[in-house]
Amino acid sequence: MKWKKFKIKTVTDAEDIIISALYDIGLEGAQIEDKVPLTALEKEQMFVDILPEAGEDDGIAYLSFFVEEKDGGLEILGEKTDEKAVLEKVNRELEVLRQFCDIGEGSVAVDETEDIDWINNWKQYFHQFHIDDILVIPSWETVGQQEKAGMVLHIDPGTAFGTGMHETTQLCIRQLRKYVREGAELLDVGTGSGILGILALMFGAGHVVGTDLDICAVDAVERNCSDNGIEPSRFELLMGNIITDKDVQDRAGYERYDIVAANILADVLVPLTPVILRHLKPGGIYITSGIIDDKEQTVVDAVLASGLEVLEVTRQGEWVSVTARKPCGASE
Repeated sequence: MKWKKFKIKTVTDAEDIIISALYDIGLEGAQIEDKVPLTALEKEQMFVDILPEAGEDDGIAYLSFFVEEKDGGLEILGEKTDEKAVLEKVNRELEVLRQFCDIGEGSVAVDETEDIDWINNWKQYFHQFHIDDILVIPSWETVGQQEKAGMVLHIDPGTAFGTGMHETTQLCIRQLRKYVREGAELLDVGTGSGILGILALMFGAGHVVGTDLDICAVDAVERNCSDNGIEPSRFELLMGNIITDKDVQDRAGYERYDIVAANILADVLVPLTPVILRHLKPGGIYITSGIIDDKEQTVVDAVLASGLEVLEVTRQGEWVSVTARKPCGASE
């Protein structure tokens, strides 16, 4: 499938108004490229493993809109059109905006792209790296001779979240390594690529149940288990929302897990925590991450309110992990 890309050079202050104006003519889903630093809230909402260095903010922004090519032409809002007509509409809208606000250069470049570019281009930013003594390596790279003696994790995130590059994932990995015992049962909420569950198995866990909302996790977990020599029966994946879906809760099982790991977001961890209490064995460990530093107390309060004991709070950069334990006498 081919697409025409209309890329506008503008200024960051004009991003929203240009996106709104072009939405009205049928151009949706803008790709924004700028060097504006992310706010704390944006970092919490968007925490991703692969984020190239943006450099110093120069006030310049590029907005790219993609229009699908069909039968030799373009289609917008269900109507056939062509490159020239779309370009004329875009320039006309930009000229109107220029009369009452600064849109910078306002130039428009047209290019052609394909789906494969969007799927694979991010790979240029993901190369093998270490988390302490663990070598994490993508499927398109090879392990050097000097690395073969240590622990090696083969990971291909595909379109599912989780490479291990992000601080939140690394915080979870270190806590798993600390608390996983031989034969442990682990529940990984929001498993994504399966990286936490797979490493837990490599650390000695006996069995993992992962949950996720994104169907992309199915192929990612299957592929990454295979690449790391993990038997499929040792990693079970449940699709659905464990917070609200009783069927997922029942299938996951109650008072079954030695460890529950949840590398999600603070606003999700708050309603998740009292639910997870029912799945933990008495004395079980609850490892959370994905918490931006100014939400630390929010998660700690939720953990305590659920009757869990906070064991430790660890930090890396702006991110926080809270590890807690279900009291040994507690039962649901």
